[in-house]
Amino acid sequence: MHPSPRQPWTHDIGQRLRVLQPLKIVGTTVWIWVFFIGYFHLLRNPMRPVIEMPLTAIDAWIPFQPAWLIPYLSLWVYVGIAPGLQRNFKDLAVYGLWSGALCLAGLAFFALWPTRVPVQPMDDGGFPGYALLRGIDAAGNACPSMHVAIAIFTACWIEHIFKSARAPALLRAINMAWFLAITYSTLATGQHVVLDALAGALLGGVFAWASLRWRPAPAAAAPVDAGAAVAIIERR
Repeated sequence: MHPSPRQPWTHDIGQRLRVLQPLKIVGTTVWIWVFFIGYFHLLRNPMRPVIEMPLTAIDAWIPFQPAWLIPYLSLWVYVGIAPGLQRNFKDLAVYGLWSGALCLAGLAFFALWPTRVPVQPMDDGGFPGYALLRGIDAAGNACPSMHVAIAIFTACWIEHIFKSARAPALLRAINMAWFLAITYSTLATGQHVVLDALAGALLGGVFAWASLRWRPAPAAAAPVDAGAAVAIIERR
């Protein structure tokens, strides 16, 4: 007897997207909202003297490019993909716990070691939305960059899911390109410096590795009782 053929990747991804869709949308929205409550509280009420992050030679090579605000803001779409691809409630809950732990770790850094980006002359050229961003999200809570930390955490999970579903290489390349664009945008918009991005990548990478390593094993299929199966067939 030949084993049944593997379902196409589109079937696997489609099933993942349909499962618990309302819960995923509402849960991700609430998760972002709760994180921002803590983020903005620490941004406006630092618990210790704020330290200015040093610039590196790489920072001097990257010009201010306000158009990169678009990929910068796209993070809040990107972060919804990984939870949206979870297969069932248990996997979704585990993902939520690990991503929540990552956010708590970032907030702990901001509370114990508040930092900010050095003030630099920037001409946004009237690019839509940039002045609003600078007014709301001041250049504090700099290191580690949670933008990069959450992006790399998301990228690793999407890559894991795409790989297990045997998604085409193009989709996996788009995932990587989106992550890199978000990371570069943190520097091009002046919201972070290189050391912030590196620290964020390290923090998010550690949590991504841990979350993919230490999680419940997928539920095994229930064993089939051959005798019972034969009896059912004979009755038919």
